[in-house]
Amino acid sequence: MEVLSYLIVPFTHPLLLVFVAIGTFAGIYIGAIPGLSATMAVSLLVSFTYGWETNSAIALMIGIYIGAVYGGSRSAILLNIPGAPAAVATALDGYPMAQKGEAGRAMGIATTQSVIGTLVGVVVLAVGAPAVSSLALKFSSVDYLLLGVMGMMMVGSLNCKSIFRGLIAAAIGVLLGTVGMDTMTAVPRFTFGITYLNAGIDYVVAMIGLFGVSEALIQITSKDVQAVKQKVDKIIPSFDTIKKYVPLTIRSSIVGVVVGALPGAGGDIAALLTYDQAKRTVKNPEVPFGEGAIEGLVAPESANNAAIGGAFIPMLTLGIPGDAVTAVMLGALTIHGLKPGPNMMSSTPDLFYLIVACLFIGAIFLVIFGLTGVKIFTKIVEIPRGILLPLIIILSVVGSYAINKSLYDIFWMMGFGVLGYFLKRFDYPVAPCVLGIILTSLLEENYRRGIILHGNVFGLIGSIFTSPISLVLLIVIVVMFATQTNAYKNWRAKRDAAKAAK
Repeated sequence: MEVLSYLIVPFTHPLLLVFVAIGTFAGIYIGAIPGLSATMAVSLLVSFTYGWETNSAIALMIGIYIGAVYGGSRSAILLNIPGAPAAVATALDGYPMAQKGEAGRAMGIATTQSVIGTLVGVVVLAVGAPAVSSLALKFSSVDYLLLGVMGMMMVGSLNCKSIFRGLIAAAIGVLLGTVGMDTMTAVPRFTFGITYLNAGIDYVVAMIGLFGVSEALIQITSKDVQAVKQKVDKIIPSFDTIKKYVPLTIRSSIVGVVVGALPGAGGDIAALLTYDQAKRTVKNPEVPFGEGAIEGLVAPESANNAAIGGAFIPMLTLGIPGDAVTAVMLGALTIHGLKPGPNMMSSTPDLFYLIVACLFIGAIFLVIFGLTGVKIFTKIVEIPRGILLPLIIILSVVGSYAINKSLYDIFWMMGFGVLGYFLKRFDYPVAPCVLGIILTSLLEENYRRGIILHGNVFGLIGSIFTSPISLVLLIVIVVMFATQTNAYKNWRAKRDAAKAAK
């Protein structure tokens, strides 16, 4: 009964409901603008809400967080510009749906899956926070390294017609990811004496250029590209449609929660992992992945929002933020005189369950605001190309500048746009390039920590076979590699042909 009394607090205080609603609404539109992230919005709110009552500040921040993670899918579907890194996988099938006139349907599915993913994350946070946090604590540097290798094994799933070309694109991303100050030795790498490059290349800038500007350049040079009339008569997916994808939704949400609970991982890695999982496990999608498959929306959208609940788990139970947003929120709670950590559940259970309730309320408002305005949004795709393409480039410039308030980021963004243009022209995928940049720090830092911890490469490899978590990850990697070989693909094709013949 005491827990229930804590959970109903936001429902009995209309002002808290209003703050969650405002935050969710604002977050959706912040997330839809490339370069404007949940981290940026919450960071600004910390100083803005400094003198506020604690519960009101938390409610507003949670609403922004939920809305912004979902909001990235809108620009990803409509313009092929992921509003946030967590929406990179969404663009792979969402944008092809918009090109077929199904943007409304795609946004409806993205909304419902984001809501379900958020609710799964909330349930796991409320029920299994201690268990999940203890699992996250058992991940060593070697396990994070293997997680990064798993991520690189996804190259074959990211719209790659050729594994070789996908690897080349990923290698370019890894090379670009090493630019900047070495985090362990403080030695500048590939900076050529340019001070700006000491901070490295922001992967959001790369993402905006590789996806958004390159797409604009492709369409500018393709005279036959015409605006597509969108079908918006059926936005809300039917119950049968949602029911059909429930197993994939639950699997993806659970992966999202676990990955979100790993400090430094986050929704972007969760979304990419689950997209790869869906592509490998879904046998007969109605439409091939990369051409508008519903499964390509279901998996990443449920995972990246489920990662929100996962990110709160280590923050609230251990005092360790799960991602950049919860790191900012941890600072905000500290400013308000609170101390998240192992004693929080016993010392301030009211705060824990307030956060759980606000996350639940945010999911409800996500349904309302996520499904409203869709018809207006889809009109963006129908704008004549002579007007839309310059707007995309202007939006990309504004988004790139907003990240660090630096003109250099605009130049890099345009450079990545040109790189993406040539990659697409020569049939190289751009998603593995972004993947390489995102995973470089995870791979490099944990490899070096593993070497320091175990003495040498052989000690690092040997440690894999002494840890259950490492062994499981290694088996998954071997399976992922095996399923990408031509021998396996030929065997599967023969098996499917034999079944069809029967």
